[in-house]
Amino acid sequence: EFKGMAARFFPVQLGGSFKYSPELARWLKKNVKTFDVVHIHAVFNHSSVAAARACRASRVPYVVRPLGTLDPWSMKQKSLRKRLFWTVSAKNMLQRAAAVHYTTLSEKEATETFLGLNHGRVVALGVDANGTEHRAQTTNRSAPGADAAGPYVLALSRLDPKKALDVLIDAFIAVNKDPWRLVIAGDGPADYVAFLKRKAYRSERITFTGWVEGEQKDALFRGASLFALPSRQENFGFGVLEAMARGVPALVSSQVDLAADIQAAAAGWVVDLNQLDHALNVALSDENERAQRGRAAYLFSQQYSWDRTATNLIQLYQDILSRP
Repeated sequence: EFKGMAARFFPVQLGGSFKYSPELARWLKKNVKTFDVVHIHAVFNHSSVAAARACRASRVPYVVRPLGTLDPWSMKQKSLRKRLFWTVSAKNMLQRAAAVHYTTLSEKEATETFLGLNHGRVVALGVDANGTEHRAQTTNRSAPGADAAGPYVLALSRLDPKKALDVLIDAFIAVNKDPWRLVIAGDGPADYVAFLKRKAYRSERITFTGWVEGEQKDALFRGASLFALPSRQENFGFGVLEAMARGVPALVSSQVDLAADIQAAAAGWVVDLNQLDHALNVALSDENERAQRGRAAYLFSQQYSWDRTATNLIQLYQDILSRP
C-alpha cells in the first residue's frame, strides 16, 4: 500500500528521468486489458509511451495528463530532444488518447493552439486546507526558517530555474524592506541551489529551509504573510493554492496559468517578471491590502477541492466509456 491505496512499483534503468522500465512495459502488455481506463501522467518518458502502446494494443482507452510539458515555453526547453521525441512517439500517443487532461483552461488553450490538439478536458487539482482560513498573523516560530521576528515572504517549490527564484531573490534584495524576510523552501539540483545561495549571500534576511513536509510545511504556510511564485512557466501552481487555502495572498508571474483567475478574484498580485521588484514593494507596503487579498485568496481556493476533482475525473472516465 502507498498512502492507503493498493500500488505496484517497478524498477527503472538508465537513470530516473527517462523512467525506462522494461519490467513495467512487460507487465502492462500482459495486464492492461483488465482495466477499463488508463490515466497516464507525463509525456516525455518511456513509461508513458509504454503505457499508451499497451493500451492501444489491447483497445483500452487512455487519458494523458501532460503536466505542463506541452506548453510552448516548456517545449522550447531542450527543444531538439523534445521535437525528436514528439515526432517518434509523443504525437501519436497524444492524438490517439481518448482525452488529454489539463489542469487549467490556460494550459489547454496554449497547448492546443501550439500543437494542433483538440480533445482536451480541464480537470483542476484539489487542495486540502484543513478546513480553516485562519492563519498566524505573526511569525510562527515552529516553522523552519521562522526563528526570527518579523513577517516573511514564502517561496515553496521545487528549486529549478523554471521557478525564477533568482529573479525573486534579486527583487527582494532591491526592495530591502526591513524587517521583512524571504523564506525559500524546497530542494533541487545541487548546482542550482548553490547558485541561489550565492545570490542570497548579499542579504542576511533570506533563509533556505531545504525540503519540508507535514507539520513543518503547514507551519510555514500559516506563518507567511505573502506567497511568491514568479515562475517562467507554471501549468497549475499547487503550492500557491495551498497557501491561498490558508488565507495567504499570492504574488505570481503572468506565466502562471492560474494568474488570470487570481487577478480576477483580487486574491493577490500578478506581474511580469521584469517588474517583480515594484510589485513586491507594493505588496509588502500595505498590510490592509494584504489582509483583504488574503481573505479573497481563501474564498478563491474553496473551488479547488479533492472531492470536486474526484467527481470530475469520474465523469471524464464515464464519458469515455460511454463512447462506441
